[in-house]
Amino acid sequence: MEENSRSGAGVSALGTAPVGRMVAKLAIPAVVAQIINLLYNLVDRMYVGSIEGIGTDALAGLGVALPITLIVSAFSNLVGMGGAPLASIFLGEKRGEKAERVFNTGAVLLVGFGVVLTAAVLLAGDPLLRLFGAPDSSFGYASDYLFVYGTGTVFVMLSLGLNPFITAQGYSITSMATVAIGAVLNIGLDPLFIFVFGMGVKGAALATVLSQAVSALWVTLFFFRKKSQFRFRVRMFRPDAALARRMLLLGLSPFIMSVTESAIQIVFNINLKMYSGGNSNYTAALTIMLSANQMVCMPLNGLGTGVQPLVSYNYGSGDSPRIKKTIRIVSVVALCGSTSVWLLSLLCPQVYGYMFSAEPPVMELVERYTPFFMMGTIFFFAQMTLQNVFVALNQAKTSICLACLRKVILLIPLCFILPLFMGVSGVFFSEGIADITAGIVTATTFFVRVPRILKRREREIALEEQTSKAGE
Repeated sequence: MEENSRSGAGVSALGTAPVGRMVAKLAIPAVVAQIINLLYNLVDRMYVGSIEGIGTDALAGLGVALPITLIVSAFSNLVGMGGAPLASIFLGEKRGEKAERVFNTGAVLLVGFGVVLTAAVLLAGDPLLRLFGAPDSSFGYASDYLFVYGTGTVFVMLSLGLNPFITAQGYSITSMATVAIGAVLNIGLDPLFIFVFGMGVKGAALATVLSQAVSALWVTLFFFRKKSQFRFRVRMFRPDAALARRMLLLGLSPFIMSVTESAIQIVFNINLKMYSGGNSNYTAALTIMLSANQMVCMPLNGLGTGVQPLVSYNYGSGDSPRIKKTIRIVSVVALCGSTSVWLLSLLCPQVYGYMFSAEPPVMELVERYTPFFMMGTIFFFAQMTLQNVFVALNQAKTSICLACLRKVILLIPLCFILPLFMGVSGVFFSEGIADITAGIVTATTFFVRVPRILKRREREIALEEQTSKAGE
């Protein structure tokens, strides 16, 4: 029996439908999903920042807890963002059962990681918050939020980690709905728990946990539907070690991007506490600027991950012209998007302060430092979008190196070095300088290497066809 006998319409269209139409079909829902997910992340901070009397300290507390929640999300990316492109490549090679083994191995890993991370967050949350530079006035709020959030870690892992396997089959609208359901529910529950029930920061965390639980249920049920090429199969629940290695290696780039995002926020918080004398206004201002940063990062990341199935499928089948056309389209769209946010950040930075109901001292810091903090966002078209295309092309090592470049090699050292000469201002300048440098390197690497990668794949396909004919 043919291994890929269950060929879904969504999958076959990846290799046959017009490229422009497929980019729109895949990318638009993925970008919308990331924008919704952005609201998901920002709504807690917006509501918490407006709590009367404690808004600034509570917002700073969420800013300190955020790196730990990003680490949890990073493990879901390790599995989902690594497994989904690998499954798409196998589908392009007409190896459906192999793709399904990737999915089931990923599902088991997600549950395993979820259990371990739940224990880690609940048992070590407070010491980590102290270590990560929580101001004394904000520590209690950070602790309350993180403990409640930690109880829903498994839900986070399943909703974020399994959703890319829906996109990998071409069902981008369903994938978007996974995010939309949780986000809409979270937006509705936040004011109810925070203000009506008077739960404050704990209410914000509870709203997030319940929303993620509903999203996890939705995404899990999809794989019981007939149209899904991937199903939960008990015989495949024992992880395939070789596939797990390939999946985790490919997922290491998005994992590093998430973990280093967390690491740099920890470094930011530590240095701000040191050079501002523990002033929570700086931590609150940083939380707002990082949120503004996410406003460009997440949609561009959605664009890159959205077209991954299209790139990976055609890489598996060896159709270079479709890949090149896809890259041209997403490059132009990503550049336009990153330029728009860059101009807004330089010309009208106070808009971000208004979004989070910033008090006057915090607003002053946002206006002063945002143009420097965000001056490199114009290059995010390469760092966020094109780097995801590298993952789709099965270029794990290159993608890992580029993921490390921006945060580990550039930003973290700069965040320690610049404040020695510039004081607290150096913390904010370090982000912009690192983004500009890493963006130039990533764009140059991408446009030099991709043509060579595609030519090599064409030779591999030709050799496989010659070997097959010789065998006949």
